Amino acid sequence: MKTKLFYFLLVFASNNSLYAQLNNTNFNNQKKIVVNKAAVVSAHALASDAGMEVIKQGGNAFDAAVATQLVLAVVYPGAGNLGGGGFIVAHTKNGKSIAIDYRETAPAKAFKDMYLDSVGNPITRLSMQGHLASGTPGSVAGIFEIFKYAKLPFKKLIKRAIMLANEGFAITQAQANSLNGIKQTFLDVNKNPTAFTKNDNWKAGDLLIQKELANTLKRIRDFGLKGFYEGETAQLIVAEMQSGKGIISLEDLKNYKVKQKQVMQFDYKGNQILTMPLPSSGGIILQQLLKISNQQHLDKKPFQSAASVQLIVEAERRAFADRAAYLGDDAFVKVPVKRLVSNDYLKDRMKDYIPNIAGQSNIVQEGTIYESEETTHISIIDNEGNAVAVTTTLNDSYGSKTVITGAGFIMNNEMDDFSVKPGVPNMYGAIGNEKNAIAPGKTMLSSMTPTIVLKNNRPNIIVGTPGGTTIPTSVFQSIVNMIDYEMTAEDAVNKPKFHHQWLPDVIFVEKSFPKQTIMELEKMGYKIEIRGAIGRTELIKIDEKIIELGPIKKNSKTQHAKLEKIITAIADNRGDDDARGY
Repeated sequence: MKTKLFYFLLVFASNNSLYAQLNNTNFNNQKKIVVNKAAVVSAHALASDAGMEVIKQGGNAFDAAVATQLVLAVVYPGAGNLGGGGFIVAHTKNGKSIAIDYRETAPAKAFKDMYLDSVGNPITRLSMQGHLASGTPGSVAGIFEIFKYAKLPFKKLIKRAIMLANEGFAITQAQANSLNGIKQTFLDVNKNPTAFTKNDNWKAGDLLIQKELANTLKRIRDFGLKGFYEGETAQLIVAEMQSGKGIISLEDLKNYKVKQKQVMQFDYKGNQILTMPLPSSGGIILQQLLKISNQQHLDKKPFQSAASVQLIVEAERRAFADRAAYLGDDAFVKVPVKRLVSNDYLKDRMKDYIPNIAGQSNIVQEGTIYESEETTHISIIDNEGNAVAVTTTLNDSYGSKTVITGAGFIMNNEMDDFSVKPGVPNMYGAIGNEKNAIAPGKTMLSSMTPTIVLKNNRPNIIVGTPGGTTIPTSVFQSIVNMIDYEMTAEDAVNKPKFHHQWLPDVIFVEKSFPKQTIMELEKMGYKIEIRGAIGRTELIKIDEKIIELGPIKKNSKTQHAKLEKIITAIADNRGDDDARGY
């Protein structure tokens, strides 16, 4: 009897403690932790905590990736999602590298000119907002693909997400501001009430309760993939689409397939970079930028000096010009990837780079070939040595703003990531052509760049960020900050960032960017534009040190020393991001 009473009190205390945490406006965000076993970094404290908890319960990094994504779908509605898609790059304890593409795809009824009016002018609002803007979602299928590498039962991994959706959680001030700012759009797009709007304004500490989403998560728990892509949830999705002239059908949902990809792997100064291949443009851009930096000796130019920034900007200008001309879903179009990342090609691309004189995007075009910002990232390392980098998205903040009535989740607006019309920029200013044109079943081009850096064949850096077209340039800056400039992980993430993407021909800089560097760049002829935060980088750095043990017997062998991990996990200061570990 005493044992049962003790167990009851333990569970009661645990639940009450958790409930108190859920109602607390301060989630005690941790921006930096140093541990030696495992770490999870994500966009929200409750999500990072959920991932860390399943590792402590015997799970691995893949268990954590599943649990963290599911909780983000509840507590981070602007980008965490069931109605979107994403990519994962992972490296297992056995040395296997994995890339999984669960990006959205164009529905079967999609066609090339579906967002043009009768005289061929783009109606960009239709690709950005409302039911017609959504591609077939891949997030749930991706979660189950990741689950194949997990250890714990799926019901355990989804439990926290269901509880948070059903009982609610206290929103942060940033989330309150965001929901208040988007309120009218939600009301305009949705015919029925949603959990994301109410009569008065949201404020920090208010509970966001999502009963319909909880029921959707329960169907996924009970019926797996079929609990989303078939049955009641699928019918609710299609009914919502039909109510607003959307085109996703039951067949689109049932036929959705995750794609296993070959990791894009290349060397950078003795480190092996593992990143995402097409349909992500990010991996190709990252490889181009790192190789050009190496060829042009970036490490000899002082950090964020006018000289180093100019070199990076001119590399970015050329990489994004190539993106616009050559990149698309390689299952549909031929993309000359090997040529685009070859050393000879990249040397040739920089022949017209002139130090101290600004390049011009109307002159610098693509090379010669012979042959959204609301995203969220998770970085994870576990105590077994598995490393996982996951980036998922709805594209814009709150995606298409379309909430599935009866199911409670927000749909993506990823159709805008196609080239609606050659030469017409999408919401991030990215230009495309026929390579990225809309076609049934085709995957739209992405900028997501989940990346793992190996040193001595073991995970050394795990990094990724949201930010639309700024994603690959932010990941690039984080990597060179650590490898070339030998910065701490904390500085590599939080130092001010900048971005150039060919068109518009502008260098975007954060408010805290060095003023002296801005003045020198303007003298060279560059146009500078100060903007808000660039990305929200989630980064884990894994170092190793030798611990002297003295002569200790282990497994019949004498052991004198062992390697101990030092894990530094950094959550970006630019948001509510959070790092957990032990």
